[in-house]
Amino acid sequence: MLLLMYEHLRQPVPVPRTTTRALRLTASLLAATLLLSACAAPGMNTYQMRTESSVTLPPKPGDEAAPAEVKVQPITAELIIAQERAATPRPPAELPKPVASDYKIGPGDILTIIVWGHPELTIPTGEFRNAEQAGTVVAEDGTIFYPFVGIVPVAGKTTREVRDLLTQPLSKFIELVQLDVRVAAYRSKRVYVVGEVVKPGLREITDIPMTLIEAINRSDGFTGQADPANITLTRQGQTFRVDLQALYENGAVDQNIPLEPGDIVNVPDRQLNKVFVLGEVQNPGSFIMNKRRKTLAEAIGDAGDVLHTTANPQQIFVMRGQIDQPEIYHLDSRSPDALLLADRFPLQPRDIVYVDTADVVRWNRVITNILPTATLLNTTGTTFPLFRAPVR
Repeated sequence: MLLLMYEHLRQPVPVPRTTTRALRLTASLLAATLLLSACAAPGMNTYQMRTESSVTLPPKPGDEAAPAEVKVQPITAELIIAQERAATPRPPAELPKPVASDYKIGPGDILTIIVWGHPELTIPTGEFRNAEQAGTVVAEDGTIFYPFVGIVPVAGKTTREVRDLLTQPLSKFIELVQLDVRVAAYRSKRVYVVGEVVKPGLREITDIPMTLIEAINRSDGFTGQADPANITLTRQGQTFRVDLQALYENGAVDQNIPLEPGDIVNVPDRQLNKVFVLGEVQNPGSFIMNKRRKTLAEAIGDAGDVLHTTANPQQIFVMRGQIDQPEIYHLDSRSPDALLLADRFPLQPRDIVYVDTADVVRWNRVITNILPTATLLNTTGTTFPLFRAPVR
């Protein structure tokens, strides 16, 4: 009995021509797909980024050298130590120079002029009138009118200079003139605070010089979306960048510059301070940096950690997108203690973190895409006569 079964198993099993042709087509398609799977598998493939990027750099203007590829730098303890040693404080930006602090009277200001011993020259404020209501308003042409003196140009002068201008003419009518000039209301000089502050708007400059921090404080401070490290100051057609975060954290007092009339202070939001985490992570997307600080480990943690069932921990990349000096860093985190390096590796705004897919997962995805086509070819060759081989 066993001999009969053995002989039966040795005989070839006839296979229909249609099935043979479908299997041959399927095998051909599978072989072509496997040849292209290294570059055409679902998802990105970092196999060619082991040592350098496959994207060439654009040549710089006037550079005749051939474009070079970006070298991939492994994230190691030596690299982090070298970066920390090479880290230098932010170079001082070109800021406007401080100006004189004496307040200059301008159109719209209200002056209080007091001549002691001569109430007829001093308008009494009365019980229901304050100094601002009873004062002398500087006209649009920068002049005021005062009895026994006439029209006096006061725009662009300090209160001491106005006092001298009035004392000399009045000395012809009053012996030992004792005169005082004060600004009752400052209305001629303003700065504009816009952007991410609680109360944006105009801020009047008084006889006490206004600095940038004072203007921010008068606007009730920053909002939660403000970027204090990237404030812009526009003055007379020139724009300067001011880093108040360096002042708060490092004591860079040169960033707290005095403001001038007409200055525009813009506090931008922090939407540009993002990093992107892509690939095999729980929640890929963009994440805002807190005060421009975020490490590689924090970025992966914000994305919900890597997908342990599909990710390749050996292939974690950080791509820095400056077109003139692009950089690519590679972290091999097969060992959990490699995350200590990730916690010491600082990211920069607009960095891209990519976690690659495991090879076996990429293979399964390729097969998943091939099986429906193979099944369709097999079914078509069996059902429709058009696809059947001719019977000889």
